[in-house]
Amino acid sequence: MQKLTSRTLAFLAGCLFVSLLAFRDDKSVTTPPKDNAATTSVQPEIPERMDFAGEPVPLERWDVRERLDRELLFNFYNKPHILYIIKLSNRYFPLIEERLKANGVPDDFKYLCVAESALIDNAISKAGAVGFWQFMPATAPSYNLSVNQQVDHRYDLRRSTDAACVYFKQAYAKFGSWTAAAASYNCGMGGYNGNATFQQTKHYYDLQLPEQTSRYMFRILTFKHLLSNAEALGFNLSKEDLYEPVPSREVTVTKSVPDLAAFAISEGTTYKTLRLMNPWIRGRSLPVAAGSTITLKLPVK
Repeated sequence: MQKLTSRTLAFLAGCLFVSLLAFRDDKSVTTPPKDNAATTSVQPEIPERMDFAGEPVPLERWDVRERLDRELLFNFYNKPHILYIIKLSNRYFPLIEERLKANGVPDDFKYLCVAESALIDNAISKAGAVGFWQFMPATAPSYNLSVNQQVDHRYDLRRSTDAACVYFKQAYAKFGSWTAAAASYNCGMGGYNGNATFQQTKHYYDLQLPEQTSRYMFRILTFKHLLSNAEALGFNLSKEDLYEPVPSREVTVTKSVPDLAAFAISEGTTYKTLRLMNPWIRGRSLPVAAGSTITLKLPVK
């Protein structure tokens, strides 16, 4: 009797399942939203022509097209990441563009900064590279960037951009190409030159390079394409969505400040705000050498 009941129950359950399938309302099935880029077959088209700092990208080559396609796909579908960079670029690009122009470096190098740090001022790599331009602690002093317990100029956008420009111009003088200069920023002038010497060419697109450097220029080109054509590619933001430069006033300090919290309060602000507006300050005091001055940014009164 118990065995018969079990079979009967199994049969009834099967009938119920079949009935549910037969009368299921298809409209109740959840489908991905049509505008979800990650679930559609739409993909960004490779531009017909591209250049970096006026130097053409040989897109007629299959390997070049495929390497660019890879970076476009990886970044195009990371919409939150690109939208955040666009917001930050409204705040930081004006100063970066100004310093690049003042130093005689092509404007396209601002996209190298994006590739390095995504315009995040406190970016730190696993290797210890820091700031917008990701200078290593051992390299920074060679480019007039102080790094100690009180200050770290790698976090100073103006200073670090000027320092990066020094590197770019040195590399351009060595390799005769802005593309090579940019690529060498990833592997160092010595690393790039070693590969160029062995392979008997300085042309980036003809060199077999370490994987990271091999992808590096294509990441830069990808950010140039996505940010330059943001609206056409569907990255739509209103002016109100963009991050504006923070209004500030400059205060010149002529002597050491032993207590930055007390100094900030005396200037009508807080230590936290002082640090946010001067991210290169790393300690609670600020040494000023005799005869020197330091300019701080503070909130507008």
